[in-house]
Amino acid sequence: MTSRILVTGGAGFIGSHLVDSLIRHQFDVTVIDNLSAGNLKNLKESSTAANYHFIEGDLKNSQSFEAALQNIDLVYHFAANPEVKEIDPKTHFQENQVATFNLLEAMRTRGARTIVFASTSTIYGETLVRPTPENYGPLLPISTYGASKLACEAMIASYAYTYGLRGLILRLGNVIGVRSNHGVIPDFLKKLKQNANSLEVLGDGTQSKSYIHISDCISAIELVVKNFAKSDVRVDAYNVSSADKVTVRRIAEIVLEEAHLDAPIKMTGGVDGGRGWMGDVKLMQLSNQKLRNLGWKEKYASEMAIREAARELILQN
Repeated sequence: MTSRILVTGGAGFIGSHLVDSLIRHQFDVTVIDNLSAGNLKNLKESSTAANYHFIEGDLKNSQSFEAALQNIDLVYHFAANPEVKEIDPKTHFQENQVATFNLLEAMRTRGARTIVFASTSTIYGETLVRPTPENYGPLLPISTYGASKLACEAMIASYAYTYGLRGLILRLGNVIGVRSNHGVIPDFLKKLKQNANSLEVLGDGTQSKSYIHISDCISAIELVVKNFAKSDVRVDAYNVSSADKVTVRRIAEIVLEEAHLDAPIKMTGGVDGGRGWMGDVKLMQLSNQKLRNLGWKEKYASEMAIREAARELILQN
């Protein structure tokens, strides 16, 4: 069994939940994070464990983390700029592509052989098949975020086939739950904190996507990684999400219910046919059949995951 693990972005939302689980399972875990999006408070549960180690480092600067890869068996690569909305594309290039390249180069030279990469559903772009399976193509992302993640997937595949690494790609749906500080639910709660008399929703409200609660996400990752370790596949990809979808208007209604507020929902109308922003995939539903074939099933469907996450985040704040 793998015992020495490096988690990049381990102080972030998903990364910190993964670290907590790995520590509980007695793995020796080193976290590297530049704390630009992550927070050490997220690692409070694990920080006192003897098998936990933290390095404040930046993957854009190889010298800050290369030594940490010595004697590492497995790398979970969760470091990235988490903002899907349109931003300076150079940020996505630097934080996602450059950082991933530097990590792969360090793995190649330092001997770490297996990488588990947190990718995204946005690599698919706007699909003609929904629910969308892992073998769907062509992959034509409509955002610079999705494009940068797809480029990272390609780099991982190329390093696996050229330099003998192994790569497991996790195409995550919208992951929600306690510790998250961006995305639709935190955005709605921030807006209601500023003005509880109305709730603005970007777009026309019909945007519909798959969501997964963080607890289901971690259980899925653990199962997929265990299965990958027993296989001889060089590169593999899994959708990690619930099987259904929910509209952004329904999310707004659930958040208002959980906040015990009776406020009108106001749609902005959106851009480009009702999207929340340019690059927003309006309709996204992932197939998780490949994951289910391993024996996994989500505890929370999308709507229940939204409700549970809203409760958690209200208590968190």
